[in-house]
Amino acid sequence: MAFGDVKTPKGLQELNKFLEERSYIDGYTPSKADVSVFDALGKAPAGSYPHVQRWYRHIASFAAGERNAWTGSALPQCAGAKTTTAAADDDDDVDLFGSDDEEDAEAERIREERLKAYAEKKSKKPALIAKSSIILEVKPWDDETNMKELEEKVRAIEMEGLIWGAGKLVPVGYGINKLQICCVIEDDKVSVDELTEKIQENEDHVQSVDIAAFNKI
Repeated sequence: MAFGDVKTPKGLQELNKFLEERSYIDGYTPSKADVSVFDALGKAPAGSYPHVQRWYRHIASFAAGERNAWTGSALPQCAGAKTTTAAADDDDDVDLFGSDDEEDAEAERIREERLKAYAEKKSKKPALIAKSSIILEVKPWDDETNMKELEEKVRAIEMEGLIWGAGKLVPVGYGINKLQICCVIEDDKVSVDELTEKIQENEDHVQSVDIAAFNKI
């Protein structure tokens, strides 16, 4: 990856530049690479790192259980960081029965207390929220369309469960560019059809909207 130690101002500046046109550290969906950088940072950085701050808030919107389920590989430069997976309680490491050799009343009491505490902890784990990562392609009418205004109007659309990510202009031909923009939606709250309809309501700027990529998270 094109950035160094995110604990240093230089590394943060490089990470901010890296995320300028990206929603995630590796690819179009969140992965353990995002988790390793997220944990290495520890908190949203202060100062002028808008792309890092936007990315950090987005990753922080996922519950710890969701981040634990992401696939991929952690980044080598962040290998020393305490990862969410390591920080989370590992069910396999829970010692329900202790190491008492004598089967007496005290040992039985301790086992019962541990079993009760374990059951309570399991019952309080938050339910995973189904989310999808989408890349939309918004096409203008012609080369005279103000693409900055177009993107601003797209990002102005607010829906519960919708988070906008990085966007960039992609040449189509004849001097025309289309807007390619990422977003993450909560499946139970946001309809993709409704979202595309809202974008197409901006008839002065938008000719059509296509879905370039759709991935369940």
